[in-house]
Amino acid sequence: MKKKLHILFLCGWYPSSVLPQNGDFIMRHAEAISSKHLVSVLHIISKPGLSKSRFEVDKASNLHSYIAYIKPSKNPILKLFRFWLAYQQLLKQIGSFDLVHLNKLYPFGLFALHLKKLKHLPYIISEHWTGYHLKEQKSLPWVERVLSKIITKNASSVCPVSTDLKNSMLKSGLKGNYRIIPNVVNTHLFKPAKKTTKKFTITHISSLLDKHKNISGMLRVAKQLENTIDTFQWNFIGGKKEEFSKLLDDLNFKKETIHFTDHLSHEQIPKQLTQSDVFVLFSNYENLPCVILEAFSCGVPVISSNVGGINEFFPEDFGFLIEQNNEDQLLQKIIEIYNNPMSRSKKMHQFANDNFSSEIICDSFSKLYLQAINK
Repeated sequence: MKKKLHILFLCGWYPSSVLPQNGDFIMRHAEAISSKHLVSVLHIISKPGLSKSRFEVDKASNLHSYIAYIKPSKNPILKLFRFWLAYQQLLKQIGSFDLVHLNKLYPFGLFALHLKKLKHLPYIISEHWTGYHLKEQKSLPWVERVLSKIITKNASSVCPVSTDLKNSMLKSGLKGNYRIIPNVVNTHLFKPAKKTTKKFTITHISSLLDKHKNISGMLRVAKQLENTIDTFQWNFIGGKKEEFSKLLDDLNFKKETIHFTDHLSHEQIPKQLTQSDVFVLFSNYENLPCVILEAFSCGVPVISSNVGGINEFFPEDFGFLIEQNNEDQLLQKIIEIYNNPMSRSKKMHQFANDNFSSEIICDSFSKLYLQAINK
């Protein structure tokens, strides 16, 4: 597709000064699409301490971000009104565009629906929310559930990142024209490199939210691993260790075993991955985590719980899929990789390049944009 379009990215999640890591996977989609199109991101978020709304505009190359920070309110009607005013003001700054790319159904889908009905602008939806797999989706207010069905039905395409997420959305009554488009990987940034340390190194990167990522389970496995492997290092990257201080005290690790590191920039992650012998994700639920795909792109084997859509993009010779919350299996597979190291495979990087590169993902969305505009 040669025609350059102007795409409005409506984002319920997006990195901001309030939540710097929130929706970074959406930002990567926007970056990929901006390689061929002009992308204007519209994001609105409440910020404590504000007396009035504040607007932040960043026009970098083909990716422009328009973020509104609004005064918080516990009153849902007042909050919606402030969102609406901010949305209208940002639209004036953005000007005309060809199509809307909605990220996260509700409430920003109401703006996409408004633009379709008022200005006859088509929209597609990308969806990443793990809540569709959980009971919390069923406890949403009935108004939100009804409106979500209307928003989905009116979209030109609905693009969950995995078939598993698509099935969960269909079970929630969200009917639409579904097309699977996975998360994106910067394969120029995430690429194999020689490991320079001899110490056996395990890495985990996430929000470190225990309910979701099962950090406690990995720590218990690490303690058992001390009885098998003399020296190793397990890196936990993405948060602080204070939440786990009691468990860490109880387990009483050797000094060099466990390392916690706060959030790293996206550009710092490849170095952490390439200096690892294995990446471990022990989540209780997921969709399609970017970090697994990034590990593949770096040629690093992965051990992951078999949840969500992970098995849809996980060649069997790239690591191991294990049962959710099965600590014995996790221990066994780590020992297996320790005893029989997996080669740093160019094949893994090529797989990432063929399926998740910026070029591949941009082309996939471009085809859907053209179909939506020409309907």
